[in-house]
Amino acid sequence: MACASCGTKKGSSPGGCKSNGTCGTSGCNALNVYDWFKDMDLPEGYKPFNIVEVRFKGSRKEFFRNTNNIELYTGDYVCVDSSIGYDIGTVSATGEIVRLQLKKYQVREDSSELMGIQRVATERDIEKHDEAKSKENSTLERARTHAFGLKLQMKISDIEIQGDGRKAIFFYTAETRVDFRELIKKYADEFKIKIEMRHINYREEASRLGGTGVCGRELCCSTWLTDYKQVNTGAARVQNLSINMEKLAGQCGRLKCCLNYELDQYIEATDAFPKAKIIKLDTVNGFAYVRKTDILKKLMWFSYDDNQTWVALSVVKVNEVLEENRGGLKSMALQDLEPASAVMEQLAATELQQTNDFIGNNELLSDDEFHLSSRDNTSRKDNGNRNSKNFNGNRPDNRGPRPDNRGPKPTGEPRGQGTSNRPDNRGPRPDNRGPKPTGEPKGGPNNTGPINESS
Repeated sequence: MACASCGTKKGSSPGGCKSNGTCGTSGCNALNVYDWFKDMDLPEGYKPFNIVEVRFKGSRKEFFRNTNNIELYTGDYVCVDSSIGYDIGTVSATGEIVRLQLKKYQVREDSSELMGIQRVATERDIEKHDEAKSKENSTLERARTHAFGLKLQMKISDIEIQGDGRKAIFFYTAETRVDFRELIKKYADEFKIKIEMRHINYREEASRLGGTGVCGRELCCSTWLTDYKQVNTGAARVQNLSINMEKLAGQCGRLKCCLNYELDQYIEATDAFPKAKIIKLDTVNGFAYVRKTDILKKLMWFSYDDNQTWVALSVVKVNEVLEENRGGLKSMALQDLEPASAVMEQLAATELQQTNDFIGNNELLSDDEFHLSSRDNTSRKDNGNRNSKNFNGNRPDNRGPRPDNRGPKPTGEPRGQGTSNRPDNRGPRPDNRGPKPTGEPKGGPNNTGPINESS
């Protein structure tokens, strides 16, 4: 999916994903190629591979021949030959990795259709390229209006204007063949450029436009998937998925490509299961029919028609019972058969261990409550109101809580006349100190003994 803020502007550093400006073609890391041979030294006298892979808007990539032996690096803007004028793209791969890309896309190295690279794009070329790209949205809107006015059964999904502004490629999807000769005339009269109509399928349309799947990640076709293999409903049946097209279809309206990712693993796992369409076990209590199957756990649940208590059996045990039934023997009742309790316990223990490896919601909430309570206590302490209902016992001068080792309060004594020792263990205070002299500071000059007025 394209990121509009990732491009590199003149005299500024790249924004967005910090990919050094290589995603300025509105294809943020779309179908990137990692060069495994970038650190490989070429043998002496060996010339570098002269074919370069260039990326344009979206996921469109083409190969061009570097006939002028220009020193190119990944991310460079280059001017390449076109059927009319020139186009501007970004170098996506150079060197020996391009030789492998040619084999992947089945392109011959000596093909006469490969055009050449003219030069490295100058500042003026890039400004002209940006100016042409800024017209794409308004042109696409007008193009769709004309197609709708002619009532053509087609959908114009994207447009790409050439770097020099002399040609535009309109990408469209359609179920049947479309006669758009009248449409092209209207486009040429209004836009004053050469028009090329290019038909793409629905998967290629999703690849160009990009998006986010139900898994929360970018679409595979717009990030790394280059070949679109056929997907049918048989892949969903093998994996025990309900045939619900709303859930099985991707953004292209076709079956999701990811249905094929785990198909081989499911096919290998189903080889151990019975092949019959209706699986039933002949027991002493009657026939038990299969109710549920878990392919990856290799478990099957059975129950009787008159008793809906499901019993889980392993596939190995089911095959043993079926072998006995084919020999004319009846097996024990489902409750007496060896259940798959060991397998279930092992799976439960594995799930519990995986759960313990992560921080649960309760732990997160307890941490939040701890920080909230600490913040509340701090705000209450700063208030300093001792008469408040929410006073937490801290002293107003922020000296911390009062010590709790003062001992119990003696019963029966008047308040303020206890016999508790002083903090410095100097004994009880004398009570015959007499009246306080007037004009003397509170506490007296010496608070260690009684005050005698006669002295």
